[in-house]
Amino acid sequence: MLTTNEIRTAFLEYFASNGHQIVPSSSLVPRNDPTLLFTNAGMVQFKNVFTGQETRPYSRATTAQKVVRAGGKHNDLDNVGYTARHHTFFEMMGNFSFGDYFKAEAIEFAWKLVTQNFGLPPEKLLVTVFADDEEAAGLWRSIAGLDDSRIIRIATSDNFWRMGDTGPCGPCSEIFYDHGPDVPGGPPGSPDEDGDRFVEIWNLVFMQYFEDPPGVRSPLPRPSIDTGMGLERFAAIMQGKRDNYDTDTFVALTQASADVTHQAVDGPFKASHRVVADHLRSSAFLIADGVLPAKDGRGYVLRRIMRRAMRHLHMMGTKEPVFYRLLPSLVQQMGGAYPELVHGEALIRETMRGEEERFKAMLERGLHLLDEEKTRLVPGAALPGEVAFRLYDTFGFPLDLTQDALRGSGHEVDVQGFEDAMAVQRQRARAAWAGSGDAAVETVWFEARDKFGASEFLGYSTEQADGEVLAVIAGNAFLPEAPVGSQVAVLLNQTPFYGESGGQAGDTGFLTAPGLKMAVTDTQKKAGDLIVHIGTVVEGTLRPGVAVTATIDHDRRAAIRAHHSATHLLHEALRRRLGQHVAQKGSLNTPDRLRFDVSQPRPIDAAELADIEAEVNHRIRENAQVSTRSMTPEEAVAEGATALFGEKYGDEVRVVAMGPGDDTRSAWSMELCGGTHVGRTGDIGQFRIVSESGVSAGVRRIEAVAGKAAEALTAANEQRLAQMAAMMKVGLAEAPERLASLLDERRAMERQIANLQRQLATGTVAAAGVEQIGAIRLATRNVGETPPRELKGLAETILKQGNADVVVLISTAEGKGSVVAAVAPAFADKADAVALVRAASVAMGGKGGGGRRDMAQAGGPDGQAADAAFAAVRETLKELA
Repeated sequence: MLTTNEIRTAFLEYFASNGHQIVPSSSLVPRNDPTLLFTNAGMVQFKNVFTGQETRPYSRATTAQKVVRAGGKHNDLDNVGYTARHHTFFEMMGNFSFGDYFKAEAIEFAWKLVTQNFGLPPEKLLVTVFADDEEAAGLWRSIAGLDDSRIIRIATSDNFWRMGDTGPCGPCSEIFYDHGPDVPGGPPGSPDEDGDRFVEIWNLVFMQYFEDPPGVRSPLPRPSIDTGMGLERFAAIMQGKRDNYDTDTFVALTQASADVTHQAVDGPFKASHRVVADHLRSSAFLIADGVLPAKDGRGYVLRRIMRRAMRHLHMMGTKEPVFYRLLPSLVQQMGGAYPELVHGEALIRETMRGEEERFKAMLERGLHLLDEEKTRLVPGAALPGEVAFRLYDTFGFPLDLTQDALRGSGHEVDVQGFEDAMAVQRQRARAAWAGSGDAAVETVWFEARDKFGASEFLGYSTEQADGEVLAVIAGNAFLPEAPVGSQVAVLLNQTPFYGESGGQAGDTGFLTAPGLKMAVTDTQKKAGDLIVHIGTVVEGTLRPGVAVTATIDHDRRAAIRAHHSATHLLHEALRRRLGQHVAQKGSLNTPDRLRFDVSQPRPIDAAELADIEAEVNHRIRENAQVSTRSMTPEEAVAEGATALFGEKYGDEVRVVAMGPGDDTRSAWSMELCGGTHVGRTGDIGQFRIVSESGVSAGVRRIEAVAGKAAEALTAANEQRLAQMAAMMKVGLAEAPERLASLLDERRAMERQIANLQRQLATGTVAAAGVEQIGAIRLATRNVGETPPRELKGLAETILKQGNADVVVLISTAEGKGSVVAAVAPAFADKADAVALVRAASVAMGGKGGGGRRDMAQAGGPDGQAADAAFAAVRETLKELA
């Protein structure tokens, strides 16, 4: 029996032996399609090749493509675990022809592979073709020997593929496997086609038309082939199974789930184990490709997948986070084919553990919310559907879990209300997913790339070079010339200008020639390896074919280099201080600062930051050589170089190494990087961390400065310190001690002032200021700048002296009025402190106050109306007395 890994290898090697280039799987985050949330088919990475916007050095390709279908129109999430063949993550095997071979070769390749190489009995196979595609039907008869009873014509769009409303399109042909008459279900196109007897294993797309406008088709000059075979369902057939979850990879993962939950694989939680196994794969691969749990976009879908798995683990009785403990089983099963799982294992593990810890806490809050809602229900009433949906959407409670939790209390759930809320949420989700992918690269840059080839970058070794103007572009148009004042983009055959990428800002400078000058204000990368100079013609007329001298801004480049090299040292220092889970999630290197985002589940404290800053400066002082080497990505990672997850690397990469190595690798810091760097670490100068903050869940941001920017920050801080020392009339060394002394003196004076104010207020009132209002002795006093917080204590002290029955004090600190009224216990039935302060507050422009009958406080914006406030107190007290 072939394992899933062996099937994958055999598929790729078969097509490689037939002239196909084995192309690695692209990221699950599409780089060339703004309409996709995730890569959902094998052809996504080749989309621009099929449309003619991009060319490759090969015309035949084969891939094992990672695919996620858990958002947008391709959403299998709710079915996963309960059917035999639904997954959020699966592998799409495929072979592609870009204007090379067509229907006959594609059909022959497919038939020979499944019947000869994989040994499936021909009599167990049948095919479908588009109803009008007689050519395909004839080829299946002649190549495979199928009679018309096993060639089913389908007239619907199921067998006609389109890339979009307009663009390449063509008929499809599918290969089905027949499990036999003992399995329910009919052939494709029949009323019983949804049964399990006939399983589609391969879809061949014959891309032969261009549709524009919709309904109007013309033949493509170079017809192409796009195929897709789901590895999981094909492995099930090859291993004699009818259920994808019974194949070797899933058996290992479901067993791992059973081991950590202590629940039998085929027991009452069979579906839960399957959910966990599937979601483990999609979660791990998405994190490896740079997606992190978030509140929206791709991160939101990842979080829903992860929490669905974690909820099933909770249902199986787990009390502590265990999802991350399943990761080694996945790495063992799939790490050989997908090394990003191995390289990203630490980050994946930390992300899973942190997310489950948050989910466990949220789950408890969800149960608490359900208990609160139950207390509001009258006996027999149904829980509102919107509450049940909130539990589902926010806390991961499925409807059946909520129903189970309510069953013992005699309540049911308003299921229709739940469904209505779910429908609203789905509509919002569809709107949020639409167009959430990366922006498509403009067609003009692919056209330029095909016409002129890649730009040659000379900036690693020089800051000035001669080059030929290949194209002058504005908008999406090639210009014959650009006069003074024109804002244009320029392509050169070679240039020292660095195009913005990898977090490093693009260069600025000038393109010059006799009588010609263009100010370059930005440099960008387009179509992968085109370096585009963006700016304004300030002298002469710029035309294609002109030879120019390209000169970058040296000081600006030097500052950027210092920050970029410091970022590498910072990255390594973070990993060594905090752990190997730290991975770069974004960076920015400009002339005046660096910004570095890393995966880190908690804030980095001051002591850790101090250690990290000291470590970076130690490495700078070593003044070690900064070396660069070119090698394959595999060789680089094997030597210990750090690769950025989700980054697309070519056949050859630059490895930037800094500092002395150890037993594990040849340099202290080793990273795959195409940016520009200093010659020696000492060229950085110095390094200072400015701030640390949170960006999103699990991501922290460090902002820092290096080189001249760090010197400027240090000088500014020293100047501020010198100014403070001068104001205190001491030397800089004595400033901390003097400042501490001044603060002590100030605190002592504040205490003394408060004490004197208390003595003044209480003593004066005791001696005078008591008046008789009916049977009540009233003591009033304007205590001036006494802080309002002192008023209650003063009033209580005066009452205890026994000279007054009611005390009213007003503070006019900072121009505002604050009033407190205190009433002796014996007079609490005759005088109301709340009424007194409200009257005073209104007199001072306030809106009343509150408290108890024996003690109340209020305020007003006008402290100058204190006398009027006292008068209002007297009138109110007369009414009460």
